[in-house]
Amino acid sequence: MSIEPGMLGAHLREHEVTPERAARVEEAGYGTLWLDGSPPADLALAERLLEATTRMVVATSVVNAWTADADEVAASYHRITDRYPDRFLLGVGIGHREVHVEYASPYATLVSYLDELATAGVPSEHIVLAALGPRMLRLARDRTAGTVPCLVTPEHTRGARTLLGPDPLLMPGHFAILDTDTERARTLARSGPPGTALQVVNYANNLRRLGFTDADLAGTGSDAVIDALAIHGDPATTAAGLIAHLDAGANHVGVYPLGNDPIDTLRTIAAAVFEARPGRPEYR
Repeated sequence: MSIEPGMLGAHLREHEVTPERAARVEEAGYGTLWLDGSPPADLALAERLLEATTRMVVATSVVNAWTADADEVAASYHRITDRYPDRFLLGVGIGHREVHVEYASPYATLVSYLDELATAGVPSEHIVLAALGPRMLRLARDRTAGTVPCLVTPEHTRGARTLLGPDPLLMPGHFAILDTDTERARTLARSGPPGTALQVVNYANNLRRLGFTDADLAGTGSDAVIDALAIHGDPATTAAGLIAHLDAGANHVGVYPLGNDPIDTLRTIAAAVFEARPGRPEYR
Protein backbone atom coordinates (compact mmCIF):
# COMPACT_ATOMS: atom_id res chain seq x y z
CA MET A 1 0.00 0.00 0.00
CA SER A 2 1.40 3.40 -0.98
CA ILE A 3 -0.40 5.35 1.75
CA GLU A 4 1.36 5.44 5.13
CA PRO A 5 -1.14 6.27 7.92
CA GLY A 6 1.46 6.33 10.67
CA MET A 7 1.15 4.94 14.17
CA LEU A 8 -1.21 7.58 15.52
CA GLY A 9 -4.36 9.20 14.13
CA ALA A 10 -6.51 12.14 15.24
CA HIS A 11 -10.30 11.90 14.93
CA LEU A 12 -12.03 15.27 14.63
CA ARG A 13 -15.46 16.43 13.49
CA GLU A 14 -16.03 19.26 11.06
CA HIS A 15 -16.78 21.83 13.78
CA GLU A 16 -13.57 20.88 15.61
CA VAL A 17 -11.10 21.19 12.75
CA THR A 18 -9.79 24.02 10.61
CA PRO A 19 -6.80 24.11 8.28
CA GLU A 20 -4.80 25.84 11.02
CA ARG A 21 -5.74 23.18 13.57
CA ALA A 22 -4.87 20.44 11.10
CA ALA A 23 -1.38 21.91 10.80
CA ARG A 24 -1.00 21.79 14.61
CA VAL A 25 -2.09 18.15 14.65
CA GLU A 26 0.47 17.31 11.97
CA GLU A 27 3.16 19.17 13.91
CA ALA A 28 2.41 16.98 16.94
CA GLY A 29 3.34 13.89 14.93
CA TYR A 30 0.00 12.43 13.90
CA GLY A 31 0.21 10.37 10.73
CA THR A 32 -3.48 10.69 9.83
CA LEU A 33 -6.28 13.14 10.49
CA TRP A 34 -9.61 11.32 10.42
CA LEU A 35 -12.51 13.55 9.37
CA ASP A 36 -15.35 12.14 11.45
CA GLY A 37 -19.08 12.04 10.91
CA SER A 38 -20.53 11.53 7.45
CA PRO A 39 -18.85 14.11 5.21
CA PRO A 40 -20.66 15.11 2.02
CA ALA A 41 -19.66 13.46 -1.22
CA ASP A 42 -17.74 16.50 -2.47
CA LEU A 43 -15.07 15.88 0.23
CA ALA A 44 -14.19 19.58 0.07
CA LEU A 45 -13.07 19.84 3.69
CA ALA A 46 -10.65 16.94 3.27
CA GLU A 47 -9.09 18.79 0.34
CA ARG A 48 -8.69 22.00 2.38
CA LEU A 49 -7.01 20.08 5.20
CA LEU A 50 -4.58 18.47 2.78
CA GLU A 51 -3.75 21.88 1.38
CA ALA A 52 -2.93 23.15 4.87
CA THR A 53 -0.58 20.27 5.71
CA THR A 54 2.48 18.78 4.09
CA ARG A 55 2.83 15.08 4.96
CA MET A 56 -0.16 13.95 7.01
CA VAL A 57 -2.76 11.65 5.49
CA VAL A 58 -6.36 12.89 5.60
CA ALA A 59 -9.03 10.20 5.78
CA THR A 60 -12.81 10.03 6.04
CA SER A 61 -14.37 8.24 8.98
CA VAL A 62 -16.64 7.53 7.29
CA VAL A 63 -18.36 8.34 3.99
CA ASN A 64 -21.88 6.99 4.40
CA ALA A 65 -23.11 4.63 1.70
CA TRP A 66 -26.70 5.79 2.25
CA THR A 67 -26.10 9.52 1.90
CA ALA A 68 -23.05 9.97 -0.36
CA ASP A 69 -23.48 9.11 -4.02
CA ALA A 70 -20.72 6.68 -5.04
CA ASP A 71 -20.07 8.33 -8.41
CA GLU A 72 -19.70 11.76 -6.80
CA VAL A 73 -17.43 10.33 -4.11
CA ALA A 74 -15.29 8.69 -6.79
CA ALA A 75 -15.02 11.96 -8.72
CA SER A 76 -13.98 13.72 -5.50
CA TYR A 77 -11.44 11.00 -4.77
CA HIS A 78 -9.83 11.43 -8.20
CA ARG A 79 -9.79 15.23 -7.88
CA ILE A 80 -8.09 15.03 -4.50
CA THR A 81 -5.57 12.32 -5.30
CA ASP A 82 -4.54 14.06 -8.51
CA ARG A 83 -3.38 16.95 -6.31
CA TYR A 84 -2.28 14.97 -3.26
CA PRO A 85 -1.15 11.48 -4.31
CA ASP A 86 -0.81 8.94 -1.49
CA ARG A 87 -2.23 11.31 1.12
CA PHE A 88 -5.96 10.57 1.03
CA LEU A 89 -7.67 7.47 2.41
CA LEU A 90 -11.36 6.85 1.74
CA GLY A 91 -13.12 5.39 4.75
CA VAL A 92 -16.63 4.16 3.97
CA GLY A 93 -19.39 2.64 6.05
CA ILE A 94 -23.03 1.72 6.19
CA GLY A 95 -24.34 4.02 8.93
CA HIS A 96 -26.96 2.94 11.45
CA ARG A 97 -30.56 1.85 11.25
CA GLU A 98 -31.46 4.34 13.98
CA VAL A 99 -30.53 7.22 11.64
CA HIS A 100 -31.39 6.09 8.11
CA VAL A 101 -34.97 5.14 7.38
CA GLU A 102 -33.86 3.37 4.20
CA TYR A 103 -31.48 1.12 6.16
CA ALA A 104 -31.85 -2.42 4.81
CA SER A 105 -29.55 -5.22 3.68
CA PRO A 106 -26.47 -3.39 4.99
CA TYR A 107 -23.99 -5.98 3.80
CA ALA A 108 -25.39 -6.16 0.27
CA THR A 109 -25.64 -2.37 0.12
CA LEU A 110 -22.01 -1.94 1.07
CA VAL A 111 -20.88 -4.61 -1.42
CA SER A 112 -22.78 -2.76 -4.14
CA TYR A 113 -21.22 0.56 -3.05
CA LEU A 114 -17.73 -0.92 -3.25
CA ASP A 115 -18.57 -2.27 -6.70
CA GLU A 116 -19.61 1.23 -7.83
CA LEU A 117 -16.41 2.77 -6.47
CA ALA A 118 -14.34 0.11 -8.22
CA THR A 119 -16.13 0.71 -11.51
CA ALA A 120 -15.37 4.42 -11.12
CA GLY A 121 -11.67 3.66 -10.72
CA VAL A 122 -11.17 4.04 -6.95
CA PRO A 123 -8.48 1.51 -6.03
CA SER A 124 -9.35 -0.90 -3.24
CA GLU A 125 -6.00 -0.26 -1.56
CA HIS A 126 -7.11 3.33 -0.89
CA ILE A 127 -10.40 2.30 0.81
CA VAL A 128 -11.02 1.14 4.37
CA LEU A 129 -14.29 -0.01 5.94
CA ALA A 130 -15.90 0.86 9.24
CA ALA A 131 -16.27 -2.79 10.25
CA LEU A 132 -17.13 -4.31 13.62
CA GLY A 133 -18.58 -7.80 13.27
CA PRO A 134 -17.01 -10.83 11.61
CA ARG A 135 -18.90 -10.54 8.31
CA MET A 136 -17.95 -6.91 7.75
CA LEU A 137 -14.37 -7.57 8.86
CA ARG A 138 -14.10 -10.31 6.25
CA LEU A 139 -15.46 -7.89 3.64
CA ALA A 140 -12.82 -5.35 4.66
CA ARG A 141 -10.14 -8.05 4.37
CA ASP A 142 -11.28 -9.23 0.97
CA ARG A 143 -12.26 -5.98 -0.75
CA THR A 144 -10.32 -3.10 0.83
CA ALA A 145 -7.05 -2.11 2.51
CA GLY A 146 -8.48 -2.75 5.98
CA THR A 147 -10.76 -1.38 8.64
CA VAL A 148 -11.31 1.61 10.95
CA PRO A 149 -13.49 0.36 13.85
CA CYS A 150 -14.96 2.68 16.49
CA LEU A 151 -16.13 2.06 20.07
CA VAL A 152 -13.96 -1.01 20.46
CA THR A 153 -11.50 -2.37 22.97
CA PRO A 154 -8.05 -3.95 22.63
CA GLU A 155 -9.81 -7.32 22.95
CA HIS A 156 -11.76 -6.52 19.78
CA THR A 157 -8.53 -5.47 18.09
CA ARG A 158 -6.90 -8.78 18.99
CA GLY A 159 -9.81 -10.77 17.56
CA ALA A 160 -10.02 -8.59 14.47
CA ARG A 161 -6.34 -9.14 13.73
CA THR A 162 -6.83 -12.89 13.94
CA LEU A 163 -9.73 -12.72 11.49
CA LEU A 164 -8.07 -10.25 9.11
CA GLY A 165 -4.72 -11.97 8.97
CA PRO A 166 -1.39 -10.13 8.97
CA ASP A 167 -1.69 -7.83 5.96
CA PRO A 168 -4.82 -5.61 6.10
CA LEU A 169 -4.67 -2.34 7.98
CA LEU A 170 -6.35 -2.44 11.39
CA MET A 171 -6.85 1.11 12.69
CA PRO A 172 -9.20 1.25 15.69
CA GLY A 173 -10.21 4.53 17.26
CA HIS A 174 -10.50 5.07 21.01
CA PHE A 175 -11.96 7.92 23.06
CA ALA A 176 -9.53 9.68 25.40
CA ILE A 177 -9.98 12.12 28.28
CA LEU A 178 -7.12 13.86 30.05
CA ASP A 179 -8.59 14.03 33.54
CA THR A 180 -7.47 12.21 36.68
CA ASP A 181 -10.86 12.76 38.37
CA THR A 182 -12.56 9.46 37.55
CA GLU A 183 -16.14 10.52 38.15
CA ARG A 184 -15.76 13.74 36.19
CA ALA A 185 -14.19 11.84 33.30
CA ARG A 186 -16.98 9.26 33.32
CA THR A 187 -19.58 12.01 33.28
CA LEU A 188 -17.92 13.57 30.25
CA ALA A 189 -17.70 10.19 28.49
CA ARG A 190 -21.38 9.52 29.14
CA SER A 191 -22.30 12.84 27.52
CA GLY A 192 -20.55 11.76 24.31
CA PRO A 193 -20.58 8.65 22.12
CA PRO A 194 -19.16 6.26 24.73
CA GLY A 195 -22.45 6.79 26.55
CA THR A 196 -24.88 8.09 23.95
CA ALA A 197 -24.14 5.43 21.31
CA LEU A 198 -24.76 2.38 23.49
CA GLN A 199 -28.32 2.03 22.19
CA VAL A 200 -27.14 1.94 18.57
CA VAL A 201 -27.71 -1.66 17.50
CA ASN A 202 -24.44 -2.14 15.61
CA TYR A 203 -22.35 -0.92 18.55
CA ALA A 204 -24.44 -2.72 21.17
CA ASN A 205 -24.22 -6.05 19.36
CA ASN A 206 -20.46 -5.72 19.05
CA LEU A 207 -20.07 -4.91 22.74
CA ARG A 208 -22.18 -7.95 23.64
CA ARG A 209 -19.80 -10.07 21.56
CA LEU A 210 -17.02 -8.66 23.73
CA GLY A 211 -18.76 -9.86 26.88
CA PHE A 212 -20.67 -6.80 28.05
CA THR A 213 -24.19 -7.41 29.32
CA ASP A 214 -27.51 -5.68 28.81
CA ALA A 215 -27.02 -4.18 32.27
CA ASP A 216 -23.70 -2.69 31.12
CA LEU A 217 -25.38 -1.16 28.08
CA ALA A 218 -28.46 0.22 29.84
CA GLY A 219 -28.89 4.00 29.82
CA THR A 220 -25.54 5.69 29.34
CA GLY A 221 -23.57 2.65 30.43
CA SER A 222 -22.05 0.99 33.45
CA ASP A 223 -18.73 2.19 34.83
CA ALA A 224 -17.12 -0.92 33.32
CA VAL A 225 -18.22 -0.22 29.75
CA ILE A 226 -17.50 3.50 30.00
CA ASP A 227 -14.01 2.85 31.33
CA ALA A 228 -13.42 0.35 28.52
CA LEU A 229 -14.51 2.75 25.77
CA ALA A 230 -13.04 6.02 27.08
CA ILE A 231 -9.50 5.98 28.46
CA HIS A 232 -9.08 8.60 31.16
CA GLY A 233 -6.33 9.72 33.48
CA ASP A 234 -2.98 11.45 33.17
CA PRO A 235 -1.13 11.51 29.83
CA ALA A 236 0.92 8.40 30.59
CA THR A 237 -2.17 6.39 31.56
CA THR A 238 -4.01 7.53 28.47
CA ALA A 239 -1.06 6.71 26.24
CA ALA A 240 -0.82 3.21 27.73
CA GLY A 241 -4.48 2.57 26.95
CA LEU A 242 -3.96 3.54 23.33
CA ILE A 243 -0.76 1.55 22.98
CA ALA A 244 -2.71 -1.52 24.16
CA HIS A 245 -4.36 -1.55 20.73
CA LEU A 246 -0.96 -1.58 19.03
CA ASP A 247 0.15 -4.43 21.27
CA ALA A 248 -3.05 -6.30 20.33
CA GLY A 249 -2.27 -6.14 16.63
CA ALA A 250 -3.33 -2.70 15.37
CA ASN A 251 -1.19 -0.97 12.76
CA HIS A 252 -2.41 2.44 13.94
CA VAL A 253 -4.59 3.77 16.72
CA GLY A 254 -6.85 6.79 16.38
CA VAL A 255 -7.62 9.20 19.21
CA TYR A 256 -11.08 10.66 19.74
CA PRO A 257 -10.37 13.56 22.11
CA LEU A 258 -13.05 14.50 24.63
CA GLY A 259 -12.88 17.79 26.52
CA ASN A 260 -12.91 21.53 25.98
CA ASP A 261 -9.73 21.72 23.91
CA PRO A 262 -9.47 18.75 21.55
CA ILE A 263 -6.32 19.98 19.83
CA ASP A 264 -4.43 20.47 23.09
CA THR A 265 -5.63 17.03 24.21
CA LEU A 266 -4.35 15.48 20.99
CA ARG A 267 -0.97 17.18 21.25
CA THR A 268 -0.48 16.17 24.89
CA ILE A 269 -1.45 12.57 24.15
CA ALA A 270 0.86 12.39 21.15
CA ALA A 271 3.83 13.49 23.25
CA ALA A 272 3.03 10.81 25.84
CA VAL A 273 2.56 8.07 23.22
CA PHE A 274 5.84 8.87 21.47
CA GLU A 275 7.66 8.96 24.80
CA ALA A 276 6.26 5.54 25.74
CA ARG A 277 6.64 3.99 22.29
CA PRO A 278 9.89 5.12 20.63
CA GLY A 279 10.00 5.46 16.90
CA ARG A 280 8.64 8.89 16.14
CA PRO A 281 7.52 9.83 12.64
CA GLU A 282 10.54 10.71 10.55
CA TYR A 283 9.23 14.20 9.81
CA ARG A 284 9.11 15.24 13.47
